[in-house]
Amino acid sequence: MTRKATDKTNLPSRHVTEGPSRAPHRSYFYAMDLTEEQINQPFVGVATCWNEAAPCNISLNWQARSVKRGVKEASGTPREFTTITVTDGLAMGHEGMRSSLASRDAIADTVELTMRGHCYDAIVGLAGCDKSLPGMMMAMVRLNTPSVFMYGGSILPGRHEGKDITVQDMFEAVGKYQAGQMTDAELAVMERVACPSAGACGGQFTANTMACVSEAIGLALLNSSGMPAPYEDRAQYGEASGQAVMNLIAKNIRARDVVTRKSLENAARVVACTGGSTNAGLHLPAIAHEAGIDFNLFDVCDIFRDTPYFVDLKPGGQYVAKDMFEVGGVPVVMKELRKAGLWHDDCMTASGKVIGEELDMIKGEADGKVIYPVENPITKTGGVVGLKGNLAPDGAIVKVAGMSDDEQVFTGPARVFESEEDAFSAVKARCYKEGEVLVIRNEGPSGGPGMREMLATTAALSGQGMGKKVALITDGRFSGATRGFCVGHVGPEAAHGGPIGMLKDGDMITMNAVSGELSVDLTDAELAQRKADWVGPKETIYASGALWKYAQLVGGALNGAVTHPGAKHERHIYMDL
Repeated sequence: MTRKATDKTNLPSRHVTEGPSRAPHRSYFYAMDLTEEQINQPFVGVATCWNEAAPCNISLNWQARSVKRGVKEASGTPREFTTITVTDGLAMGHEGMRSSLASRDAIADTVELTMRGHCYDAIVGLAGCDKSLPGMMMAMVRLNTPSVFMYGGSILPGRHEGKDITVQDMFEAVGKYQAGQMTDAELAVMERVACPSAGACGGQFTANTMACVSEAIGLALLNSSGMPAPYEDRAQYGEASGQAVMNLIAKNIRARDVVTRKSLENAARVVACTGGSTNAGLHLPAIAHEAGIDFNLFDVCDIFRDTPYFVDLKPGGQYVAKDMFEVGGVPVVMKELRKAGLWHDDCMTASGKVIGEELDMIKGEADGKVIYPVENPITKTGGVVGLKGNLAPDGAIVKVAGMSDDEQVFTGPARVFESEEDAFSAVKARCYKEGEVLVIRNEGPSGGPGMREMLATTAALSGQGMGKKVALITDGRFSGATRGFCVGHVGPEAAHGGPIGMLKDGDMITMNAVSGELSVDLTDAELAQRKADWVGPKETIYASGALWKYAQLVGGALNGAVTHPGAKHERHIYMDL
């Protein structure tokens, strides 16, 4: 029997399905074998970043099919589409990394345009790589549709010489090779076993950090991010996500009902207690920007500062995402935060219930090995902290997970490099000294352009056994796989006349993650004189194309390196057009 047609009075898809004037539009749908009943149902965009670029994206297509089944089961009409992604592991250490952060905003833009152009009523977004996760969530909040996010899952750990390894170990192996501690044959064996399956990098690097964020912020169903990508049981989460979005349509629960100041605070807590990627300091403000919420790098770092670090994940710890999933996953982490009074229970989620109701149903408890009890944390402060001082008036960020208190204070002379390539060449040739602070500038969002990550350089230092003997600061970014005293997001960036652009070799720099200081031993007058003598931003080779456009639009790291005015300036909401 034919179901009663959906009342589309308040749904965007009415613009392409309702009335005689839309007969040409409906003819397209019939061409794709949709029935009259399907045309009359809500249209749900099922967006993925599937491609054959890297293992993090390769399993998204079959998972999207499971989402579509769930939508259909709940009387919706799924419409699958794809967008781009740039995979950091492949882009790392060369010019390709300039495309990474820019891809986040391109993903948000292309998803927005697809949804607008085809008048979809809701979205389930699947993503698997560092920038595709925040990009997809940004699009959801920008559109303010009923929205459910689903992570594609992490990779399984590799196994080498009796130990679990990840791609982080491969980057560090390059440093060992350069130091003469590994042969060509040994490197060849290791690279063949480090990444044994589909899925995103297994440690608490950026992808898994933002996957945890998706649950904590409420856009993903609880525990949907933890199961590794190769597990076919992920299809259950896909079907549930498809059904959930139909429930959100029925209840008119939209992305901005879910993403609030409180849910952003919850997300920042989860980043801190898991020793997550410093990139969350960029992506959380960018998601907030899409909702018109003031939540910048300093707000994120304030939360990091008073959140205990109690989940022992790589790169600072011992375990990977699969291990955390097997002991209860993100929901158990949330329960520990709630025990400490560091949690907002009244935030709406993709299930249509508030997070407190969802956590009440979780039976698991901290295992004491991967997830420590919150009252007995690994360290009393978060795994990521913010810094500020005359070298970073707009702030900076450093990941301290796995570092002792003594290792969180460093003073040394600057050795200044004008690009990552210059720094990597010096590290490769060991043209630096123990005790120095390596400064990599002109790598900010605009000046880079693209705010590249420095994993190749930091991993080489670690591989040479120098990760704790030198420090590093940059107006660019560090990978979530970075370890050691590495300060990123220094703002203002060099291209905008920030103090990092005024440094000279030998300037004494103090980095103190305990007190939150990043300073240079120069007076205000000396810095002002250097600024007066400054000849302007370093010229780049990007004088046209997408990266030129990005450099013109992008703002500073303080507010998430965003490229448009955000919800505070919007004059309409897509769902209400």
